[in-house]
Amino acid sequence: MKPLNGRLSHLLESDPYLKPYADIMQRRLKRIEKTADRLTGGKTSLADFASGHEYFGLHFRNNEWLFREWAPNATAVYLIGDMNQWQQRKGFALDKIGEEGVWEIHLPADNMSHGDLYRLRIHWPGGEGDRIPAYARHVVQDPATLIFNARVWAPLSPYQWKNQNFKRPQDPPLIYEVHVGMAQEEEKIGSYREFTLGVLPRIVAAGYNTIQLMAIPEHPYYGSFGYQVSSFFAASSRFGTPDDLKALIDTAHGAGLTVTMDLVHSHAVSNEVEGLSRFDGTLYQYFHAGPRGIHHAWDSRCFDYGKLQVLHFLLSNCRYWLDEYRFDGFRFDGITSMLYHHHGLEKAFTSYDDYFDNSVDEDALTYLALANRLVHDVRPDAVTISEDISGMPGLAVPQSKGGFGFDYRFAMGVPDFWIRLIKDTKDEDWPIGQLWFELTNRRSDEKTISYAESHDQALVGDQSIIFRLIGADMYDCMQIEDENMQVDRGMALHKMVRLITIATAGGSYLNFMGNEFGHPEWIDFPRQGNNWSYRYARRQWHLVDDTRLKYHLLAQFDRDMIALTKDRRLLDSPPAHLLHKHSEDKIIAFKRAGCIFVFNFHPHRSFTDYGIDAPPGKYQIVLDSDAPHYGGHGRLQPDQPHFTLKYEEGTKQGHRVSLYLPSRSAQVLQPENL
Repeated sequence: MKPLNGRLSHLLESDPYLKPYADIMQRRLKRIEKTADRLTGGKTSLADFASGHEYFGLHFRNNEWLFREWAPNATAVYLIGDMNQWQQRKGFALDKIGEEGVWEIHLPADNMSHGDLYRLRIHWPGGEGDRIPAYARHVVQDPATLIFNARVWAPLSPYQWKNQNFKRPQDPPLIYEVHVGMAQEEEKIGSYREFTLGVLPRIVAAGYNTIQLMAIPEHPYYGSFGYQVSSFFAASSRFGTPDDLKALIDTAHGAGLTVTMDLVHSHAVSNEVEGLSRFDGTLYQYFHAGPRGIHHAWDSRCFDYGKLQVLHFLLSNCRYWLDEYRFDGFRFDGITSMLYHHHGLEKAFTSYDDYFDNSVDEDALTYLALANRLVHDVRPDAVTISEDISGMPGLAVPQSKGGFGFDYRFAMGVPDFWIRLIKDTKDEDWPIGQLWFELTNRRSDEKTISYAESHDQALVGDQSIIFRLIGADMYDCMQIEDENMQVDRGMALHKMVRLITIATAGGSYLNFMGNEFGHPEWIDFPRQGNNWSYRYARRQWHLVDDTRLKYHLLAQFDRDMIALTKDRRLLDSPPAHLLHKHSEDKIIAFKRAGCIFVFNFHPHRSFTDYGIDAPPGKYQIVLDSDAPHYGGHGRLQPDQPHFTLKYEEGTKQGHRVSLYLPSRSAQVLQPENL
């Protein structure tokens, strides 16, 4: 690795506004290296250090059961469960070993077996309580009592991987964000198996190359979308068994799909029996003491990233999912909440000072850098993604260049802008210059993931783009033969929004499942307020399968858009080059990967013989959002060639292509020589 000064020079050269903060940046880099040395002692690798899951928890080795737990405040620890009728018995008492608060027990092979339920009973000064082990690999909930327990997972025949040597393709990620539980049609919780059989083929057919799985680590409340994690090493059993999840990932790999996971290390659920809160009787074992340990907005607990044992736990968690389930990377959730003591709440990041003042949690920043280093050391082909709204410089810059090592960062301002624009501004008043700025405003040294909407924009309290555009007419006017101006508007803009978002993206693109075909309504998990209904916690695939409805036309456009993106290698080509922008006409035209993209956002004005500067040559339309097979009006001739003409205007000269630009339509032109 380069010396610290050499590593920092890249960032300072790419962004001169960082130079006043060079000393702080240098200090942070030193802090990362010093922490890495503290963890490894300079004698081992970070990957070897991050193996707590092989030391702690329950393991069957040398024909006996071995269990260890870290509980420094405990005075006594017992295993209780099916093996001892849930009674606290002397033969199941753990012994304290060493001075670090580690407890251990060895049990004969016949004391426990596959499927047994168990938990811990922990005693501490002044109290006691039952706890799910922190490193439990399988946790189940009793459907009658709703009580969670750890479960022994030791099948006689461990899962046999079919795609042993899968490596993540280095193509830009085209991400299909999914939630296994709500991916099915029926009003229930879907399973890993149902997803593997019914949804994976849809993703492959749609052309996406990466799946981002939400809500995988165990979480007590289904409606939390998986963001209130209780058992960090247990894949949620409400969707099936560990082997079912492995089969899902294995099958995806067989189809050439990368599989990433939403990793929630920004906070933990506040539940005490199921989670880590007050695990050994203290509130500060894994978390900060006092108010800093509580995330009041999320009603959850905040990790103390400066504590060696916490770093051990979280880094081991990263490695565990790579090793045990063969995930190909992670989307680190809630980075902004980690990075700042104020969690980014009601904070507008308007100055570089915001990234370098005392509000930054440098312990958290150090952890994220070490997590990225670990992931890429264990799996050099793995991908890491940061979800940060603050714009912290260097997050998605390689550590060899002075950054913190994420491969991509979410362009979170893009969907926020789309929703505000659609919600608050009439079509004829859309600010074309601002639209172009929002789509292309990114740090030049970082790769970003653009998206028009994710799961966030479809939750109750918000609306998906299609629902905002069409509204209640979606219920009655989506038959192929229906003529409805609101539906026409919604479908036209739905296609245009997605095309311009992916065509201007800075390295990757994301779509939430079903949104590609305009899935109606919102996401609402079962809760008391809706009488525990699953009606809105599912995906209505029959809508896109029914050729009598218009949804399949939107899906076809999305498939062809994705195919064009891959064929022209849009996402790893240089950034889009603006050719023409006209606020009154609502026109944007730009060049990327040799193609010309032209958008007419005007709600009712079409233009004939509209001149767009372009490299000289002959062009052919390769994608037309107004084509009838995409639900458009067919106002363009699909096979018509377009030739540029040379022009001179005063001292300016060049070549133009003259186009017919129908209202609310987009077209992509490809030169003949490509």
